[in-house]
Amino acid sequence: MDDDQSVRRSLGRLLKSAGYAAETFSSAEDYLAREIFEGSICLVLDVRMPGLKGPVLQEALEKRGACEQIVFLTGHGDVPTATRAMKQGAVDFLTKPFDDEELILAVKRALERAEEQLRRRGERREARRRMEKLTPREFEVLRFVVMGLLNKQIAAELHTAEKTIKVHRGRVMQKLGSVGANVRYDRYIPH
Repeated sequence: MDDDQSVRRSLGRLLKSAGYAAETFSSAEDYLAREIFEGSICLVLDVRMPGLKGPVLQEALEKRGACEQIVFLTGHGDVPTATRAMKQGAVDFLTKPFDDEELILAVKRALERAEEQLRRRGERREARRRMEKLTPREFEVLRFVVMGLLNKQIAAELHTAEKTIKVHRGRVMQKLGSVGANVRYDRYIPH
């Protein structure tokens, strides 16, 4: 996003020549008005735009939990602005005039980060979906399993037989399925 049409046009051509699909916007408001895209997105933002400034857009996207990754590109870069942008998760902060290859590499890193973020979000969604299948007792057993307790320790905590815990534990593993090996369920269990 840049308010200068010639900069937008040249960025669009550069990104397309590198094999990326590119859309250009003259303002943050134009971008926010578009239909939400669910895939990996890298925003190349100018710091100083008319209306909503780049850093303010970055904060707004962060608050709504967006996966868009940001590369700032500006002719008005200063250390405090760059530092704040990077602390808030920007992938890079480049100053104009910029090196084409440096920008392409920054966009590549941003898209890789977006892919990873989308993958983790999908895993969390799937973990929650599977955990919703658990009965209240199975959920209790899972909490103790995540804490590292043995079946006989869980049985003592829940005042039941170890054999009963083995049955519940087996059902938990069956319901969680193959995702169980890849996801840390302790992140989704209130302590």
